[in-house]
Amino acid sequence: MDNLQDPLSKSVWTVVVITGGNGGIGKEVVRDLAARGARVLMLCRDLTKANGVVEEFQQLGWTIEVRKIDLASLASIKTCALDLLQSEPVIDVLINNAGVMMTSSTKTEDGFDLQLMANHLGHFLLTEMLMPLLHKSAQMGHQPRIIILSSVAHAWGSIHWDDLNWERTRYNSLQAYAQSKLANILHAQKLARVLDGSDVTVFCVHPGIVDTNLIKHLEMSFFMRCISPLARWIIKSPAQGAETTLFCVLEDSILDRSGSYFVDCREQRPHSRALMEDDQDRLWIESMRLIESA
Repeated sequence: MDNLQDPLSKSVWTVVVITGGNGGIGKEVVRDLAARGARVLMLCRDLTKANGVVEEFQQLGWTIEVRKIDLASLASIKTCALDLLQSEPVIDVLINNAGVMMTSSTKTEDGFDLQLMANHLGHFLLTEMLMPLLHKSAQMGHQPRIIILSSVAHAWGSIHWDDLNWERTRYNSLQAYAQSKLANILHAQKLARVLDGSDVTVFCVHPGIVDTNLIKHLEMSFFMRCISPLARWIIKSPAQGAETTLFCVLEDSILDRSGSYFVDCREQRPHSRALMEDDQDRLWIESMRLIESA
């Protein structure tokens, strides 16, 4: 990512909040942005693993901190967000990076499907609660950005409006994952419209198929067996998988394209189901209802 503009060198922004960050794509994003001088706050569930990353990177003189969060728990998300609202004057970049992929049928403590909660609803709540700090960044003349990680799998999904949490439908882990990834883009598109004129921009990213712990549930799946002859040619390293996220954080030429979806550092049109404004509005309302009623 050395070819990108470096806003950090011009003190345009300094505070980055990222969910995950203790491995895979997130760790590579943390590595790059901390090396550029950002103060990075990692929101992680596994504090032991996260503190190991902090110790590793602090030896290089980088400023990295950890906060506890469990994206499968509304209570945990609220506690973490309130802590940040009290301790931080601004947030310049929010990266909704963490997630789960093709897990077995699991309900969270709040009664939601795990994939819907960890991939969409948890980040939806976190983003809403941290919005005042992003607006403060804009008021200070910075260019705050929200990066939401999605997936090409959104194209295989649809929103099960009558059964979002798979309570009456036979569970399909791939379809549940695809629904959550479609929700990510619908969220980004709606959020960009809500924030229009505020100087807070939103971008959605497909990082590619990346060799991380996220794909552990695919190892014995029919899908993985089908692509296994090509897998070693198409699977990216975590550093390669981080490139599009970093592009959306660092590249100033895209600031007039809030809400856009990026693949391999290029804007790409998502599936038409992700572009339906009625569905974007409906998911926003339903997501608000779910997090408020739980």
